[in-house]
This record gives sequence, structure tokens and C-alpha cells, in this order.
Amino acid sequence: MKTRRKLVTLEQAQTLPFWQRPIFLLFLMSAAMPVAFATWGALLNNFVIDKAGFTGVEIGWLHSVREIPGFLAVGVIALIVFIREQVLAAVSLLLLGVATALTAQFPSLGGILTITMLSSIGFHYYETVNQSLQLQWIDKARAPHVLGWIGAAGSAATLVSYVLIVLTWRAFDLSYNFVYMVSGGFTALVAIFALVAYPQFEAPHPQTKKFVLRRRYWLYYALQFMAGARRQIFVVFAGFMMVEKFGFKVHEITALYLINLIANMVFSPLMGRAVGRFGERRTLIFEYVGLVIVFSLYGGIFYFGWGVVLAATLYVIDHMFFALAFALKTYFQKIADPQDIAPTAAVAFTINHISAVFLPALLGYLWVTAPGGVFALAAGMAATSLALALMIPRHPEKGHETIFAHKTVVPAQ
Repeated sequence: MKTRRKLVTLEQAQTLPFWQRPIFLLFLMSAAMPVAFATWGALLNNFVIDKAGFTGVEIGWLHSVREIPGFLAVGVIALIVFIREQVLAAVSLLLLGVATALTAQFPSLGGILTITMLSSIGFHYYETVNQSLQLQWIDKARAPHVLGWIGAAGSAATLVSYVLIVLTWRAFDLSYNFVYMVSGGFTALVAIFALVAYPQFEAPHPQTKKFVLRRRYWLYYALQFMAGARRQIFVVFAGFMMVEKFGFKVHEITALYLINLIANMVFSPLMGRAVGRFGERRTLIFEYVGLVIVFSLYGGIFYFGWGVVLAATLYVIDHMFFALAFALKTYFQKIADPQDIAPTAAVAFTINHISAVFLPALLGYLWVTAPGGVFALAAGMAATSLALALMIPRHPEKGHETIFAHKTVVPAQ
């Protein structure tokens, strides 16, 4: 075990077998995580309605509880004092897998909230550290392209999961427990492999192991806050609408997710090329204009009685726009001090989840009285994000983080 855990620099890692290199590990973990998380999400709305009788109120509370660990992601800063980021990522992935495997064992409000909290700790801490490792291990010039391919790998893994659910759910009369056990167990096994089969990779810039909140990152923080707010509305209520309003069954909602994944597999690498060619400013503006339109049309489904075909189409388009979210990562990578990446990833994850803690619960009450108003609010959030994106420079860099900043060299802090 000790020989496996020796420190290896990123340069030295290039002499290792390809499967043991840092980039492969990023791809491996990024493919394993969605197997548990996406399966959990695909079955969730049907599971909580069928087994626990959830309404919009309970689903809102569930997602608020689910986001508490995201809000507390800043705790990663304290953990990396004692545990390496690479190890923390694998341990968090293991927790996600185990908790997902046990989900169907607790078909009550209290049980679902508890197991969801545990899986959420694993998911959010994994995502926080994973984003940090990506920006540390991938060169700036290659980041948009590589991140696009990593996104495609995650989509491919999710695609396999969704295909299996669609093909086998009705054909073999599968149970919620069986599917959760298989998907969660697979992710847990991959996490164990990541723990024992890889050396510890040493990035060239040691990370600051304390709370970092810098004034010159303010636009990045603001964009993260708005991204978290509007994303919650999509994650919580768009899928719930398909089940509650249009009566989608497990295999039908999973088929819709499947279409999303195929689109993401095709478009994620293209999105990476687009960010590399057009820059973060233009791609984020494109994303936010599209989201304003999509959320406005979502609201029209309730106010004007538009049908299921439009709802399903919007769901796919909505999901495709979110594929551009990694442009926020590369924007930060360009403006940041290299040693700030790990602590700022934790801070940004917390900022991203501030609204996520209370917004789903509050909007759950609005949903039962005026569901169209939920999406109208989301359109307003997307418009606010658009206004913020207009402040990103065409070529962001350290010392030129916003269009208001002069191009000056900022000393390391």
C-alpha cells in the first residue's frame, strides 16, 4: 500500500501506464459518479411518489436537505489539512455509492431525508474536490477541450445506466431496491479501485489550506450564486413536472434523460471547442439568453396549457444549455492564483448552494399554488446571470477579471 501511495509529480506521471495517469483517474471518477447519482435521480420522483406519497412540499424539503452539504462544502478546506484532495475525492465517491445503494431501504420521509443527506455529502464533497483537481491537473490551454471530453465521459456512463433502466425496468419488473443496489455498488467499487490502484499525484502549486475570499473574484462568486439558484429550479421542478403533471413512468422519464445524455455526449466536446474558440464571455451569454427563453416557455405550459411535447423538448434543450456551465471553471482558472484553486473551489461550491438550501423548500409551497410562477422566477434569475456575464472580459486573466478592471499584474497573495 505504501508504495502505491508514493508522491508522483504530474511530469513523472506521464511515464506511468496510461490507465494510471492523472487524466485517466479524472475520467474514471467522472464516469463512476453519474452511475450512482444519475440513477438515483432517474428513479427519485417515481420512488418518492409511489413509496412515500410525496407532493411538491415534500420534494422541496428533500432537495433543500440534499443541498445542505453543498452549502457546507467550505468544510473541504478544513479536511484537506489532514487528507489529500485525491484521497478525499475517492472517499467521498465511496460514500455516495454506499448511500445510493441503501436508498430504497428507507421508504419514508425521515428515512429518505437521512439517506439523501449522506449521499449528498459524498456527492458534493466529491464534486468540490474533483473540480479543484481538474483545474490543477489540466493545463489552461487544454482545459476547455479536456473538460468537454470529461463531461462527455460522464454522459456516456449515465447513458449506459439509463439504457439499462429503459430496457430492463418493465421487461424484468425490477424493483427500486435492486436498481439502487446495483448502481450504488458499482460506484462504490470504482471508488475503492481509485483509492488502492493509483499513486498520489503532486500538483506543481501547493494549495492554500485556509479560507480564501478575494475581492477580485467577486464576479465569479456572483455568477456561481445565480447558477446555483436557477439550477435548483430545473433539477427539482422540471423533472417533477414531467411526473406529476404529465404522468411519466420510470421508463418514460428515464428515456427522456437518455435523450439528454445522447445530446450531451455529442455536444459536450463541441461546447469545449466553442469555449476555446469564442471565450467564456460569449458562450455564457449564449447560455443565459437560451435559458431565459426556455424558462419563459416552461411557465407558458401552465399559463397557456401547452402540451407534453413542448415540455419534453424544453427539458432536453434546458439540459443542453447546462453543458456550458464548465465555462465558469475555465473563467476562474484564467483569473486565479494557482494556489487558490482548492480553497476557492470549496468557497464557490458553498456560494453556489446558498440559495439551494432554502429555495427548493420555499418554492415547493409556490409550486402547489402557482407552478408557472416558479419558472417565471427562474427566467428572471437567468436574466440576472446574463447581466453578470456581460461583465466578463473577452480575454479574462489575472488582473483583468472584469470589464471594469485594468490589465495590471496582480501579485500572489
